[in-house]
Amino acid sequence: MRATLLSWLPHDMAGRRLLDAGCGTGALAVEAARRGAQVVAVDLSPMLIALARERAPRDLPGAIDFRVGDMFDAALGQFDHVVAMDSLIHYRLHDVVPVASALAARARGSLLFTFAPRTPALAAMHALGRLFPHGHRAPAIEPVVEGALRAALAADAGMQAWRTARTERVVCGFYTSQALEVARA
Repeated sequence: MRATLLSWLPHDMAGRRLLDAGCGTGALAVEAARRGAQVVAVDLSPMLIALARERAPRDLPGAIDFRVGDMFDAALGQFDHVVAMDSLIHYRLHDVVPVASALAARARGSLLFTFAPRTPALAAMHALGRLFPHGHRAPAIEPVVEGALRAALAADAGMQAWRTARTERVVCGFYTSQALEVARA
């Protein structure tokens, strides 16, 4: 998935700002900085940010500012591109749209994000999972129908200057995720 999202960004990102929203251990941020981007990589997890800082190479053409915090913090500023890889997979459709709209408001060029596509197998696993106590499990993945997501984005007032563009599903073992590009109209 990281390779897919990176392929949708410019190869030369010198002078461009990128927000890696929910950066995890920073692998996408590192690749964008290799292309010369000035990256703000933010995640809520102090442990993941610590790992990202530890693993990041020191000799990148661009720069990475790893931060523990909220990807919606207005103090992070404006960006040429915003990427949210697997950060929105726990949101239901009615929550994905305002989140995407808020992130798009911070982007001048594109918003790239992933969501959990609603497939028969994922829908069955999701329904079965609701039968068991949640206890200490990670948050549930929320399957979303791509057509419904595209329609909801098109109808959202905050997304009127945007259009959905490329999409690609990545399946690898148990990992299934759908990438969607939203670009200025």
